[in-house]
Amino acid sequence: MPPTALPGPRTFTRRTLLAVSAAAGLVAVAGCTSSSEDEPEAVTSEQADELAGQVAVQETLVAAYDLAFRADPGLAASAADLAGQAGEQLERLRAAAAAAAAGERPAGRPPTDTPPAGAAQAWLRAQVAVAATSHATACLDQSGARAALLGSIAAGLRGHEARLA
Repeated sequence: MPPTALPGPRTFTRRTLLAVSAAAGLVAVAGCTSSSEDEPEAVTSEQADELAGQVAVQETLVAAYDLAFRADPGLAASAADLAGQAGEQLERLRAAAAAAAAGERPAGRPPTDTPPAGAAQAWLRAQVAVAATSHATACLDQSGARAALLGSIAAGLRGHEARLA
C-alpha cells in the first residue's frame, strides 16, 4: 500500500508565496493611498503671512552673516559654510512662502546694529539665536511640510549657534 499524506499544514511553493506576497502588497498600497494626498494642503492667510514673516527673518539673518564677515574676515573664513546653509534655508523658505501665497511678502531688513569691534562672532551668535527662536515659534502655527521646514531650519540654526559659541 502506498504511503498516504499525513493531515496537517500545507507547505507553500515559491509560486504560491510570491502570489500571496504580491496580492498583500497591492492591498497595502491601495489601503495606504487616498485622493486627499494628491490635493495640496490648505493654507490659511494667517499661515501664509507668518511664513512670509519668517522669510524676512531669514533674510535678516543672511544680511547679519554678511555684516559679521565684513567686520571679522577670520570669522568669514571659519564660518563661510554656515552662511551658505543660511542662504539655502532662505531659498527653501522663499519657495514655501511662494507656494503658500502669491501675495506680497515683507522684505527682510538688515540688522539695525552692527557687530562691535572684536565681537562679531558673539554678535552673530545672538542674531542666529533670535532667528532660531522665531522659526521655532512660528513652526507651532504651521502644519505639514511648512511646520517641518521651519522646525528643521530652527534646529539647524541652533547648530550654528553652538558652533559660533
